Amino acid sequence: MTYGWLIANSSLQTDKFNDYSRWFQKAAARKGIELDLVWNSDLQVAFDRFGKREFRPPANRGIPDFIHFADKDLHLGEHLEANGIRLFNSTRAIGLCDNKARMHAALSGHGLPVPKTVIAPKVYDGCEQGNPYFLKQVISLLGLPLIVKEAYGSFGRQVFKAETPEELEAIVRGIGSREMIFQEMITESTGTDVRLNVVGDEVVASMKRTSVTDFRANVTTGGSAEPWVPSTEEKELAVSAARAAGADFAGVDLLFGRDGPVLCEINSNPHIRSIYECTGVDVAPYMIDYILNAI
Repeated sequence: MTYGWLIANSSLQTDKFNDYSRWFQKAAARKGIELDLVWNSDLQVAFDRFGKREFRPPANRGIPDFIHFADKDLHLGEHLEANGIRLFNSTRAIGLCDNKARMHAALSGHGLPVPKTVIAPKVYDGCEQGNPYFLKQVISLLGLPLIVKEAYGSFGRQVFKAETPEELEAIVRGIGSREMIFQEMITESTGTDVRLNVVGDEVVASMKRTSVTDFRANVTTGGSAEPWVPSTEEKELAVSAARAAGADFAGVDLLFGRDGPVLCEINSNPHIRSIYECTGVDVAPYMIDYILNAI
């Protein structure tokens, strides 16, 4: 029997994340896979006195054939990969998708349509930006209104719209020393986007999200969802984006641009309940089949 681990974060034992773990374990069991839930804190990223990595599975757990890494603990992921265990997704893919600045830098050179983007200068903790003119340069490059995103953020909560220089300054002051990016606003897609779930080289489920009260289309910010039949161009862009990030699985968000779809972002750990409730498509069996074919 194929044996695997699903690694989740012990600090996020919320209904949403626990639901995902149970859902995926049931999908694995239906495929004849024994899949143990392992908390990231059950494992130690440890080195001996010679700098050699030490790896010990938790008590009563064997060495897995694979790990579904449903977490963002990159130190742990690298530790497991260094010990020869295949992770889905890889630590590199998770790291790139988790940081919007690094994601856009990694996508550079792949020829994918994205909003014009500026990565903010680094600000050290406890300090303030000492150059009062850099925001003028951002406005000159991107125009107004523009979008500000914290590099780390989920569910649209760390995404802001600035319509004036004063609003932009206030948003940047509020974010402080946290990493951020600035992007041109794709006005044609205000309050609307599409989420395509990619498994390997295939789009397996898609939904359109719409908000009439917010520039963000996320359901968690008040948007609604409906099934979506993606165009060939949208499917090719989503698969190319996931491939560029090195992701086995991804939730790829696209905007409606003037000249076709525009890549908004790539999510390496997309939740699967919302797209199931919208489309009736269970993404988990596709993920399990992909894993079985890859190991």
